[in-house]
Amino acid sequence: MFEFQMELFGIKFAPLFIPLERRLQTLAAAAWLSIVLLGTLVGTCTAIFLIVYTKLRWVTIIYLVWIWFIDKDTPEVGGRKNKWIKSSPWWRYLRDYFPVQFRKLEGVVLDPKKNYLFCSFPHGMYPIGVFCSLAIDYRDGVKFFPHHTVYGVTLSIQFYVPFSRDIMLALGLISSSAKSIDYVLSRPGGGNVCVLVVGGAGEAFYCKPGVYKLNLKNRKGFVKLALRNGTPMVPVFSFGETDVYDQVEGPRLRRIQEKFKKWIGVVPIVLLGRGFFQYSFGLLPRRRPITTVVGEPIDVPKIEDPTKEVIDEYHNEFIEKLTELFEKEKYKYLEKPEETNLIIV
Repeated sequence: MFEFQMELFGIKFAPLFIPLERRLQTLAAAAWLSIVLLGTLVGTCTAIFLIVYTKLRWVTIIYLVWIWFIDKDTPEVGGRKNKWIKSSPWWRYLRDYFPVQFRKLEGVVLDPKKNYLFCSFPHGMYPIGVFCSLAIDYRDGVKFFPHHTVYGVTLSIQFYVPFSRDIMLALGLISSSAKSIDYVLSRPGGGNVCVLVVGGAGEAFYCKPGVYKLNLKNRKGFVKLALRNGTPMVPVFSFGETDVYDQVEGPRLRRIQEKFKKWIGVVPIVLLGRGFFQYSFGLLPRRRPITTVVGEPIDVPKIEDPTKEVIDEYHNEFIEKLTELFEKEKYKYLEKPEETNLIIV
């Protein structure tokens, strides 16, 4: 164990002497958070700075023209992953920071001749569990599903941000548009997995330690995509995802958040995590174990234009299977399983 922790004025400070391995894990978590939180701002400001203040003005302008007009369709047609970046040893430190573990139910095997739609829950503040389990090459997903190529999904607008969009493409992320997902799921020969965090960023609104509240009741677009391509839906659940962050709450803040959500589609959340040298507050995620579990695939027929009734039928079946997965596995991975229930809104 580590050296004695000091607490002063209610703030729990980190021990002075911590193994280098853990310090590198913390640094990896901070670097990942910087990309997630500041990627858009830094990428935009860097481009403006290069154009206004440096001799790289025309190089930057040509780059912007290229990503906005020439390369703009790449995220819609399978992306452009970089094996070196996806398999960088740096991701191992991020995975081990929490740590994140990857599991599948016994007997779950993916047909190498089929494509699959992995439907992941919950979003949490950021979908850390599914990212560390499936999006990077330091993951058990390679061992469990060696015959499938994994494509993570993120908001389409992210691919218009200079520089950060190239990091996302290198990690194998693609656009969340229906066209982009259809492209992966309809590829002949199978061997592809599209990972969709169904609840979206709006689900972060419900993120509280020990709370599993999912934005799913009216989310049915993923079912239509699966039916249109005849692609099995696979429930995926990350236990512990909501424990790494808390958030500041209050009626006045909630009203402001609702207004921002209506205006820009994004919920501004005041994070409660930890800091570099103390554990009581900050933006870094807390060290809490996350276990991402892959459930049984749900086969669906291929229907080019499914009716509302058919979509509702398979949507209800998916909710049943997801609930079964949660109820069965929560006793293995949650501290208070009897007190923790799945809430679907």
